[in-house]
Amino acid sequence: MKLLLVVNPISGDIDKEPFLNEASQFLDHYSIQYEVFKTTGKNDLENLQKVVKAFQPTKVASIGGDGTTLFTSIALLDTGIPMGIIPLGSANGMAVELFVSDEPMQALRDIIMSDMIVGLDLLKVNQEHYCLHIGDVGVNAQIVKGYSSDPNRGMTTYFKYFIEQLKEKKIIDYKIEIDGKLYEETGIMMAICNARKFGTGVPLNSISNPFDGKFELVAIPEMNFEDLIIVGLSKFDESFLEDTNGNVYSAEKATIHFDQPQLLQLDGEVIGKESKLEIEILSGAINYITNGNNQLLHDL
Repeated sequence: MKLLLVVNPISGDIDKEPFLNEASQFLDHYSIQYEVFKTTGKNDLENLQKVVKAFQPTKVASIGGDGTTLFTSIALLDTGIPMGIIPLGSANGMAVELFVSDEPMQALRDIIMSDMIVGLDLLKVNQEHYCLHIGDVGVNAQIVKGYSSDPNRGMTTYFKYFIEQLKEKKIIDYKIEIDGKLYEETGIMMAICNARKFGTGVPLNSISNPFDGKFELVAIPEMNFEDLIIVGLSKFDESFLEDTNGNVYSAEKATIHFDQPQLLQLDGEVIGKESKLEIEILSGAINYITNGNNQLLHDL
């Protein structure tokens, strides 16, 4: 077995070296051949693809947050090489959705030991961008923009921008086109969901499953203080979602038209302002390493 560890050293402002030291001792103990690739922010995708081609790993472990998971997934497209997740980021939303152990060494053991490999869906946006977890336009995209430009990381920094944007709550108007039908929406946000929850644990919908070959578009209306309380409570009891009035659309392909260009973020990466989004599902595009604890597989 050959294992490639893909590490984002700065994700979540978490020092990865203690884990890497422990992982190295573990892998050496069992004579597992491995290499470590660390992102630098310069030509990372091209460099990782070169390492994958040269090393030809049996499995790959993505070590970081949602952005690292997406980055690793893109690098492995069309290779057939399976990947798993070791959550060490500020937002580990996809790892939580996929029932990955929050104990890094246990997550590593699961990747090594498991032969349960399933097809994980990937979203493609405007024929050039990808999304594995959740993307959006509106209030959360503005939060991500502020967060990504801040030298500090972690949930405290995220909530600082969350509070700022709640004071503004800019309204956006847009049209959703699915299978020739047009739906008009207005609100503070439109979310593109391959999964149910933000990294903060707050759910956007109750039906998204990243193994079902579909994605969901969630229209978030203008909110008052009572709505925000309900959204917060839904983190602990998803039955509170029934009291929100946002519309949810399921699709394999969809086009969204905005009256004015809107800022787009995908899995924590700010893409820029877009007037139109063309979204399609790449069903089962990623070979994903999981195990019997993954309850999403039981829902299919």
